[in-house]
Amino acid sequence: MKKVIAVVGPTAVGKSALGLKLAQKFNGEIISGDSMQIYRGLDIGTAKDSKEELSQVPHHLVDISDVTDRYTVKDFQSKAIQIIDNLSQENKNSFVVGGTGFYLNSLVENMNLGGVAEGNDELRKELLDVENKSGINGLIEILKNEDPQSMELIDLANPRRIIRAIEIHRITGESMSNQRDGNKWAKFYLIGLTDDRAKLYDRINKRVDKMVDMGLLDEVRPIYDNRDQIPQAKNGIGYKELFPYFEGEADLKSCLEEIKKNSRHFAKRQLTYFRNQMDVDWYNISDEPDYQSKIESKITNFLGGYDE
Repeated sequence: MKKVIAVVGPTAVGKSALGLKLAQKFNGEIISGDSMQIYRGLDIGTAKDSKEELSQVPHHLVDISDVTDRYTVKDFQSKAIQIIDNLSQENKNSFVVGGTGFYLNSLVENMNLGGVAEGNDELRKELLDVENKSGINGLIEILKNEDPQSMELIDLANPRRIIRAIEIHRITGESMSNQRDGNKWAKFYLIGLTDDRAKLYDRINKRVDKMVDMGLLDEVRPIYDNRDQIPQAKNGIGYKELFPYFEGEADLKSCLEEIKKNSRHFAKRQLTYFRNQMDVDWYNISDEPDYQSKIESKITNFLGGYDE
């Protein structure tokens, strides 16, 4: 059975740097699991690896689409599976690196996505709000009304399973019961990086400041100027928040603060998604200074173990 390693976690935690080191050590190549890094020209705002870093290890699903294109989780899934198949035939290891949870989940769960399907952060927030306000019964009521077929398949005492079923149904238009093809096509080891909240948020804030120094405004300006022809890329964090500045409706400082705030909220949603919906081996990079050596040891065992 194919074996795939993924590096996940909140924005700015250091996924790309770790993925690069691991791919170099374990004869691997990197598959970007980020929904925005596929776009050519969106380099600074998406925290894309530098040209030097991209040249150290082959990267896939980076700079493959124009900003005027639509890109769905189905596109990602089909392309990623083909890349993993090709690398396996070359006796190379696949490292999926990125923070778009639904993209990675489409691989791990082997979802049958049919036509187009896109992740939706607002939907996840809506369902988590329902859980906070109405508890698990509120989620069960939504699932009962929208996808009763899936109620027979999942643990109704587990809110993360209910949320996943509702999410899949709303995104794909089909029952979760129709999403899995029943074949476990690959074995996954998911590595999760996290950090103390204050340290992570400080890192996010500093990264936004660095992006400005690198020329973020020059990168965003053509996106703003051509926003009517850009269906998805214009909505990325780090881009949409600057539109009021170009429109003369807000000053630069307030727009940058909005980027920082939205990035922090996004990091929180990422952690919630991965913790609640996926089987991740977590490492706190502040509490475990030797986390990389521990991860390398586990990867060695994972790659050398038997196939189920």
